[in-house]
Amino acid sequence: MLATETRNGSTHGATVSVRIIATGIVIGFCYWAASVVMTLLVSILIAYMLDPVVEWLEGFRIPRGVGAVLVVLIAVGLITLLGLAIYSRAEAFADGWPTYSAILKDAASSVQKKLERFEREVSTLTPAEAARPAIRLADESPWQMLLRGLGSLYSVLLFVSFVPFLVFFMLAAKRDVWHGTLQLFSSTERTRVKQALDAVSTMLRGYVAGNLIVVGILSVASWIFFWIIGLDYPFLAGLVSGILNLVPYLGAVLAWIPPLVVGLTKFRSILPFLGIAAMLSFFHLIAVNVLMPALVGKRVHLNALAVTVALLFWGWLWGGIGLILAIPITATMKVICDHVDGWEPVGRWLGT
Repeated sequence: MLATETRNGSTHGATVSVRIIATGIVIGFCYWAASVVMTLLVSILIAYMLDPVVEWLEGFRIPRGVGAVLVVLIAVGLITLLGLAIYSRAEAFADGWPTYSAILKDAASSVQKKLERFEREVSTLTPAEAARPAIRLADESPWQMLLRGLGSLYSVLLFVSFVPFLVFFMLAAKRDVWHGTLQLFSSTERTRVKQALDAVSTMLRGYVAGNLIVVGILSVASWIFFWIIGLDYPFLAGLVSGILNLVPYLGAVLAWIPPLVVGLTKFRSILPFLGIAAMLSFFHLIAVNVLMPALVGKRVHLNALAVTVALLFWGWLWGGIGLILAIPITATMKVICDHVDGWEPVGRWLGT
């Protein structure tokens, strides 16, 4: 009996060790092959979002391959038109960047002087300390800062070049891929696997569509508000604020940055800035407490702790893209855990 218990304990320990090693290998692969994995995951999200349109075209006897081509071309065209509209306004903002940069540098200089005055006053009471480094703003254009934030040019080119083709192949060969995936499992497990795939599909579609609707509502509301108060570049500021509003926890503050920077050349008192911050905070509260639960919360059943840990981990691993993919990745893991024997407690923990 003792030998049996010892053998079972050793087997359990070996199983746990194998799982830990496998998890480490997966995390290492996700880190070193980040560009490839992120491109693949973004393509999967887009494919899930566009698949209902392809199925709708099939109802008109349009072959799935042809429908996939049409949908991808239309999506690329719409994104291109939106990009051109944003580019024209962003270019105008970039031309006026020296004005905003000068104002920001003056503000930084003022803060630096106040800090130096405070240090001189404190130095009479405490021993001297190392000099505080000066606050300086990098002399960069918005385009330089944007390119620096996007990362390597290789990653950007990889993303732009492969995503449309990956989305097309996923849409055109969806049935073959699903059939091949089911064949990887035994006949007794295929029903549960199909249920898991259907649940993942429903969740991802609802998540992407819900977030797009919320971004659209927030962007239009911010655009109208900025246009009413006479802010420069209202469309660009509204679009960026609407997108930033969806950043978990920090979105309410990040959404202030575009209009506050643009308003530096227009407003001379603090009241307009307070009004902008208050209105954008109101938009954020409506999005978080009304729009998100109605449009996204019904599809993604994750608790606040799981969302926070996911954001920290995937944000650390992949940066900004990781913050975008953190919730759908974690929600997919929950769906899988819910349909795998022995993993149900993990799924319940992620959702409670």
